[in-house]
Amino acid sequence: MNAVVETKAEDKLAYENNKLHKRLCRLVGQAIGDFNMIEDGDKVMVCLSGGKDSYALLDILMTLRERAPINFEIVAVNLDQKQPNFPADILPAYLEKLGIPFHIENQDTYSIVKRLIPEGKTTCSLCSRLRRGILYRVADELGCNKIALGHHRDDILETFFLNMFFGGKLKGMPAKLVSDDGKHMVIRPLAYVKEEDTERYAEVKKFPIIPCDLCGSQENLQRKQIKAMLRDWEKKNPGRVENTFSALSTVVPSHLMDRDLFGFKDIKTDGIANPLGDIAFDEEPCSTPATVPGVIPLQSL
Repeated sequence: MNAVVETKAEDKLAYENNKLHKRLCRLVGQAIGDFNMIEDGDKVMVCLSGGKDSYALLDILMTLRERAPINFEIVAVNLDQKQPNFPADILPAYLEKLGIPFHIENQDTYSIVKRLIPEGKTTCSLCSRLRRGILYRVADELGCNKIALGHHRDDILETFFLNMFFGGKLKGMPAKLVSDDGKHMVIRPLAYVKEEDTERYAEVKKFPIIPCDLCGSQENLQRKQIKAMLRDWEKKNPGRVENTFSALSTVVPSHLMDRDLFGFKDIKTDGIANPLGDIAFDEEPCSTPATVPGVIPLQSL
């Protein structure tokens, strides 16, 4: 009896794991198609940090490469920044086992950051800038025209709110953009993927995760606040986070206030009804109830 129960449990787990893999492939494939991230003949440099997200990115891209109607190359790249206790043997052993081309770039950015940033302060910003410049150079040396990063949907949303709350800008983390040096296309194929899915996938695949706190830097407290806010939203109001993410790709410039984005000074009345005009904000939830005492419905006038 116990053997039967265990078998059913194993079958169910295998089914759920397969569903997860299919969902990740579908979402990554959709993002690649929506933003035309990868084209025939591309050489994609997949930045592998040793965290769950970059492992998932590499794994799914390898799967999609086998199925895609186009040909593209993948090169996995890790930047060893010489952080204390970094297990330098883990990634090479893992990548050799996968049998794909890879490159380990050794650069002691850790010493630079520790020299320039006071003890106890967040080092992520400077570390990120140094890492970015090195990866651009490595992409050139390897002949890669696309740089794939493992940022997921939650990273994009958190960045959006960080910029809005602390930077006063409606600015997020795009799924595709030209690099700072103007030479490379940076892509984020996990743009539609939830973090909880990459967490679960890492467990299923048993990725050899490398801790992200080896540098000893304090966690970005502002990002931590935003992450907690989003989790609280999802718990109390399921669907709100998904709607917010959807809003990032459903922008109505005429109903914001950026004068450079929309020519407010030049708009004029033309007597033609516009379905995207103010009527969009006067739907039933915001209208005046006809039952309010002393109020005459406009329809009656």
